[in-house]
Amino acid sequence: MPPTFGNGKICYLEIPATDVAVSSAFYAACFGWSLRQHGDGTTAFDDGVGQVSGMWVLHRPPSTQPGIVISIMVDSAAATVDLITAHGGQIVQPIDPNASEITAHFRDPGGNVLGIYQEPG
Repeated sequence: MPPTFGNGKICYLEIPATDVAVSSAFYAACFGWSLRQHGDGTTAFDDGVGQVSGMWVLHRPPSTQPGIVISIMVDSAAATVDLITAHGGQIVQPIDPNASEITAHFRDPGGNVLGIYQEPG
């Protein structure tokens, strides 16, 4: 299915990385992202549902301090937390069993802090 286009849609991310091979393998393993190689040697991705694309960029500091937190939707937050730690990520805000939403924040191998979100129910 082609992506949905529209004004205001978040559609492209540039993710800082210190080692693109490590970071791209992490996101592919944890979130099922598809990887593509561009002719210039850069590695790009498409998210698990084909709606958001992007690439990893070198020589840019990671987003280590949450200002805006970009969250990735997952089927199971608990299973994804296990995948994140198994593939070199670090949980910086664990799942709160008392919260109304099922979320956690993690640091990827490049040092970026992002979130995961599981739809309640």
